[in-house]
Amino acid sequence: MNLRDLEYLVALQEVKHFRKAAEKCFVSQPTLSGQISKLEEELGLLLIERTSRKVIFTHAGEDIAAKARLILMEVKGLKDIAKNYQAPLSGPLHIGLIPTVAPYVLPKIVPQVRERFPNLELFLYEEQTKDLIKGLEEGELDCLILALLPDMERFGHIDLYREPFLLALPKDHPWRERERIVLEDLKGHRVLMLEDGHCLRDQALGYCFTAGAKEDTSFKATSLETLRHMVAADCGITLLPELAVPKADEDTELVYKRFNDPQPGRIISLVYRMHSVRRPCFNELAKLVQNQIHF
Repeated sequence: MNLRDLEYLVALQEVKHFRKAAEKCFVSQPTLSGQISKLEEELGLLLIERTSRKVIFTHAGEDIAAKARLILMEVKGLKDIAKNYQAPLSGPLHIGLIPTVAPYVLPKIVPQVRERFPNLELFLYEEQTKDLIKGLEEGELDCLILALLPDMERFGHIDLYREPFLLALPKDHPWRERERIVLEDLKGHRVLMLEDGHCLRDQALGYCFTAGAKEDTSFKATSLETLRHMVAADCGITLLPELAVPKADEDTELVYKRFNDPQPGRIISLVYRMHSVRRPCFNELAKLVQNQIHF
């Protein structure tokens, strides 16, 4: 038995497909299949029911795959400890970001990271919150940059910045001349939202429901850019995080208004596994983000 065999088993358990698992592990399908068969022989157990249509893990296979995942995470932890002692700001760093943060933050910080930490190799992943949390828990990601939510207490975190929400209006909206908007003004209005799975949707809905506004359920956007285009087409109004709001001379189709204090908003944090040995690296990365993002 070796670690590579465990990697094959875990990959197969995740995708339930021999070819896709082989591609994930960068080996041929016969190599992966053969090594898993040898692992079954060594353990004296049937781990997988092989059919022509799908891969089904036995109960023993599920339990052993779960244990294999833990073993691989522990091995990664040992390697991380060694790397951290050798050079805390070098080597690969896998960072996950939510779609409502990544396009606006990455252009500001990636050039700075490469300049200040040339030995740090960044791997960047843009996914919805639930997928990022899964990747962090399973050791595939080192840290996340996302909106901090109440159910994340099991992780360590460093707050990076508080981002206000602005109200996006069509250019001819009756509120276009207002200096600021009172949140309660939204009462009775329908607000365009992102589709399910985006944490920004839940946060924006919370503020809107508190104000007495309702979601426009006739349309759910897949991105902030889609929301922007829908508002420009006079299909409704929406809340956008400030980093997603263009400069005044870059958008002539929409009007953006700030809310009166206390302004609705969200806290963006760097989230990591509680006892990660890469904390010194996270501290430096957090400082860099904090220095680059200002409101």
